[in-house]
Amino acid sequence: MNNSAMKVVDRATDRITEDEAELYDRQIRLWGLDAQKRLRGSRILVAGLCGMGAEVTKNLVLAGVKSVVLLDHREVTQIDTFSNFLAPPNAVGQNIAVASEERAQALNPMVDVVADPTNIEDKTEDFFRSFDVVFLSRCKREQLLRINNICRNNGILFLAGDVFGQIGYMFSDLLDHSYADEVKEKVEVPGQSQTVEETRIVRREESFIPLSQALDVDWTTPKYASQLRRTSPAYFIMQVMMEFVMLHDRLPNPSRRDEDTVEILTIKNALMDKLNIPPEKVKNDFAEYVFGQLSPVCAILGGVTAQEIIKAVSQKDAPLKNFFFFNTLEGAGIVECIGH
Repeated sequence: MNNSAMKVVDRATDRITEDEAELYDRQIRLWGLDAQKRLRGSRILVAGLCGMGAEVTKNLVLAGVKSVVLLDHREVTQIDTFSNFLAPPNAVGQNIAVASEERAQALNPMVDVVADPTNIEDKTEDFFRSFDVVFLSRCKREQLLRINNICRNNGILFLAGDVFGQIGYMFSDLLDHSYADEVKEKVEVPGQSQTVEETRIVRREESFIPLSQALDVDWTTPKYASQLRRTSPAYFIMQVMMEFVMLHDRLPNPSRRDEDTVEILTIKNALMDKLNIPPEKVKNDFAEYVFGQLSPVCAILGGVTAQEIIKAVSQKDAPLKNFFFFNTLEGAGIVECIGH
């Protein structure tokens, strides 16, 4: 068992107070007392208070984790106020982590919510060691890879995600993850010619890979060439957007729509050529839909991400492995296991 899982298990022995038992009664009935204890002992970092980050924060605070640190050095923009409901509309120009703290704390006074207005690029390995789970959004690819490696070296669960207009993704690296899975079986009733359904708890293991490996896939090999047709275009759109952010140190801007659309398609064509993938795999019309953050897409991605964190910390139920994509153009979410 990895170090992070061991820390979470140890915290499952802590007592739940009467007030907590009353507040989390429904959750305890749903996933059990030990799972709620593990949640209660978990320390979470949410870096990037965009619309998706706000949704992840809301769901984790309501679930009853021990603490959530909101990390973001950016200021609230007018666009942020349409997707981040934790930042008041009159907070434009203020630090977005600080502006989001009060509303996040009000969701659940039993969770310790702290805002950190500094830049994640300045954080050293020691900073991340104080968390059990790290979730990153609005980060450059180099920071995603750097912090993923730090988390792997320290037994910390790592998740990342972002929303680009109407398209979004989540990635998870849960290391070597152990969880309890419910299996329903038909059992014969002794002395009777009938069966009943019983539920049995089975312990399972899943091994995850780092983001670097999930992004560095050779699509010319027989294994992946055969999977290409079934692979969601959102995987490649995600890489295009990562490249755009790396080159321009910002997301596409609605006020610069025409020039940014041209740049996005230029990056897309170069990426498809580099990966030896037919350019028609990703239709060019996606570039029209990657501006801003659509709130319903943030809610879906943030809900799925928080669900995966809750499942991982509580060690209940099978995790999604290792990408989840949502694209309004396709009208559905899809789980992809890429790089394994």
